Amino acid sequence: MKRIISPSMLSADFGNLERDTKMIDASAAEWVHIDVMDGVFVPNISFGFPVLKAIRKATTKFLDVHLMIVEPEKYVARFAEAGAALITVHHEAVSDMGGCLELIRESGAMTGVSIKPATPVSVLASYLERLDLVLIMSVEPGFGGQSFIEGSLDKVRELRQMASTPEMRAARQARGLGELIIEIDGGISAANAGAAFEAGCDALVAGNAVFGAPDPAAEIEKMLNS
Repeated sequence: MKRIISPSMLSADFGNLERDTKMIDASAAEWVHIDVMDGVFVPNISFGFPVLKAIRKATTKFLDVHLMIVEPEKYVARFAEAGAALITVHHEAVSDMGGCLELIRESGAMTGVSIKPATPVSVLASYLERLDLVLIMSVEPGFGGQSFIEGSLDKVRELRQMASTPEMRAARQARGLGELIIEIDGGISAANAGAAFEAGCDALVAGNAVFGAPDPAAEIEKMLNS
């Protein structure tokens, strides 16, 4: 399994976004997580294309872009153009997932799908072979600072089993894809990072745990070594 920390810029100091981005750029975190909210799919509004472009200029890290928006297929090409290396859309927000994933792939970005806490991982079965990543939400999407929902790691374990069957591996290999990347987002800190990795996660999104720490870079190292 990989061990990737993806600090969420939603918890950064917006008045010092360049400073905080460069701090992450110099840290052991491999990814930078960008939460895009539209005030419709979730009751909050966050970053758009100009902010993503500014973050792209301030870091060489992999940009992990999570679209919490309705009709994301209208915007995936623009997010890729703005610097997204991975574009994750929500199962609950897309009516034609196959078409949306094709648009993401055509844009040059990696494909990801996220599911809310109440959504079972079984809904992913029909298109799991087409995904680079699945993001398990361990809080309700839309706000930072929430507590980790118990039982989320059971979903991670179930998903890892689904992705590890000989049939699924063969189907993914036929599409030129390797092992599924599993990411988790919500209430992640050094206290539960080790359990998340052990359950089958490759990437952990952490917001307040990183940016609220006295030494964010040291906190990232602590999570990686949990």
